[in-house]
Amino acid sequence: MAQDMRPYVVVVIIQVIYTGMFVLSKAALDEGLSPMVFLFYRQAVASAVLVPLTIGVKWRTSSKLSFMVLFKIFMLSLVGITVGLNVYHIGLKYTSETVASAAFNAIPVITFFLAFLLRMETLKIRTSHGIAKAIGVLFCLAGVVIIAFYVGFTIHPLNHHRLFQPKNGGQSASHSQGEWVKGTFLLFFANTAWSLWLVAQGLILKECPSKLLLTTLQCVFSTVQSFIVAIAFERDFTKWKMGFDVRLLAVVYCALCNAGISWYLQAWVLQVKGPVFVAMSNPLAIVFTVFAALIILGETIHFGSILGGILTVAGLYCVLWGKNKESKIINSSDENAKSRNMDQEVIVPIDERVVPVDERVVPIDEGVSPDHVSPQKL
Repeated sequence: MAQDMRPYVVVVIIQVIYTGMFVLSKAALDEGLSPMVFLFYRQAVASAVLVPLTIGVKWRTSSKLSFMVLFKIFMLSLVGITVGLNVYHIGLKYTSETVASAAFNAIPVITFFLAFLLRMETLKIRTSHGIAKAIGVLFCLAGVVIIAFYVGFTIHPLNHHRLFQPKNGGQSASHSQGEWVKGTFLLFFANTAWSLWLVAQGLILKECPSKLLLTTLQCVFSTVQSFIVAIAFERDFTKWKMGFDVRLLAVVYCALCNAGISWYLQAWVLQVKGPVFVAMSNPLAIVFTVFAALIILGETIHFGSILGGILTVAGLYCVLWGKNKESKIINSSDENAKSRNMDQEVIVPIDERVVPVDERVVPIDEGVSPDHVSPQKL
């Protein structure tokens, strides 16, 4: 029983880690940390941890990669990490951690939609699973629109003292309607980049079978790329300074706990329970984030964010249900085909040659017609 419960405990731990990423990232950005500088420090710390580990474990056993494969990994890092996370941090700065956790649940839906456009997925609209996947995509789009344009009533926090108070120069937690709309669509644009990253990563893994080597190369490439972006957009070097505050805590936490521990635990759950089980646990991050915002952080939450998050989660479950039902139908048809092949009788071809009869001559009584020969005499 304890072993059966381990995957459930692990997915809860993973979602708690993601909740910490949403909360600490938002607090660090409100503290005045530049989104570009944040990404550079985060990837630099992750690279400093992964490079020695990869050299010690996989350097001698890994095969050499061609220039084309390295170029593909470089572009993969540019789209999924450098562009995706920079846009994510900017969107998070203009919205809230609740919106970020709600948008996080749209990644499987967006990934399915991109895979459908690339003809890696099918959508049979006349079947129940096809209708479920289509409804899931529509629910996800409706959730984005509601989060962006509908505010609704405000849910006041139970704790009226913010855990992380922005210092002078830090950004307040309140934002204008224009910033909120822009931040919402930036978050979902970042999720689209991550979804494209996931689809392309599955293809590149066929050419680079080592997951650890692929992760390390992406961290190294994204560190160089994010440094160039940070230098280009953040010329005020006073914002590069780090102190012993929430900004440093967010950088270390995102580099070690999110990119290290959670990825390892997620790989273990994927191996034991499969990707559907992991994806179905993602809505827990919304529950934990709302709890943290209301009780621990002392922040207000808009009803529109919760309603949009519910629609996004509903879209997620519709797509997952459709995918699961489609897989069962395919597996059942394959098993039936195998069963029919096994049950078919093996037809042995008849040799058309005349089988020789016993060459012994049976004497026939004289005067008796051959038509009246008795069986006993034959």
